[in-house]
Amino acid sequence: MEDSSQGSFVTTINEDYESICWGCGLNLVLPSYAPVFKCGWCGAITNQNPVRPETRSLGLRRIRDRCFVVILAVFMLFVICGGIWAAYPVVFSISLACGIFHSVIAVSLAISTLSTFMVVAFKCAGKPIDIVYGTHPGVGNGTLNNYTFCHTCSKPKSPRTHHCRTCGMCVLDMDHHCPFIGNCVGAGNHKNFVAFLISAIISTSYSSVMCVYSLIHILPSLENGAAYASSHANNSGSILRGVKSIVLAYISNAIFISVRGLVLLYLFVASVSVAIGLSVLLWQQLSYIYEGKTYLSHLSSQGSEEDGEKSCGNLLTFFGCPLLIERHLPTIRNLRKRHKT
Repeated sequence: MEDSSQGSFVTTINEDYESICWGCGLNLVLPSYAPVFKCGWCGAITNQNPVRPETRSLGLRRIRDRCFVVILAVFMLFVICGGIWAAYPVVFSISLACGIFHSVIAVSLAISTLSTFMVVAFKCAGKPIDIVYGTHPGVGNGTLNNYTFCHTCSKPKSPRTHHCRTCGMCVLDMDHHCPFIGNCVGAGNHKNFVAFLISAIISTSYSSVMCVYSLIHILPSLENGAAYASSHANNSGSILRGVKSIVLAYISNAIFISVRGLVLLYLFVASVSVAIGLSVLLWQQLSYIYEGKTYLSHLSSQGSEEDGEKSCGNLLTFFGCPLLIERHLPTIRNLRKRHKT
């Protein structure tokens, strides 16, 4: 029988696991089983238990996006053709020069909006760079740092690349997938997407102004109600009755409004609604660009302490402005330092 005073010894058995790095093809010996590990040579991240995305509904998603593209294109053509049919007889009735001037503006805005829309919808969102992987002699030290492997595309995926389940491909610097353009917004068409938003906002704003201007000339005059309101201007109660009579006169005249007026009224409501929605989206896009992020990177950085450099230079770099202008713009950090001092 062993002595109870004798000390107890605990021994640990380290069981090593072998795995192969997909980046350089080296055999790695891991101290313990790890579903995710990083290669010490090339820096590639290997996930031994990948979750394959569902691809059954890929065709249905593409059909849905293409339907949205067709609907949006038809709506844009309706706004253009409907505005020309409804508004421009009124504009040309004022003067020939006024009609030609507004026609040139309308055609220019229509061409700009439709062309940028087609470019965003059918241009490649951003194809990842093809790199050498899988062989140790061809992959250098740290060449694939923080790269992962997309098992759907069977290609390496850089840290700034995301796989889109709808498009079925990896997109470089992916911002988001927009169903209305039937395409992703990435490094290849992000600038065109912002240009489309700006052009569409200007076009819808111009359309709403022209609709109001044409409606004022189409609606019957309300001289009787205005005269009644001005004749009783000394009494506050009479002023309210005069305003009420004018409102009732507008409502009664709206019953007899022509088809041209109804089209103008619908175009005004639609243009204002679209302009407000696109303005909010444009402001969001410019905010992310100002922070040096994309929409997906903003979602992934929520709750973390990572804070990118907020600078107007990010906007200038995005739009391809010269670096000379960027040097004269202070960053947010410099402004904070000046404020503290």
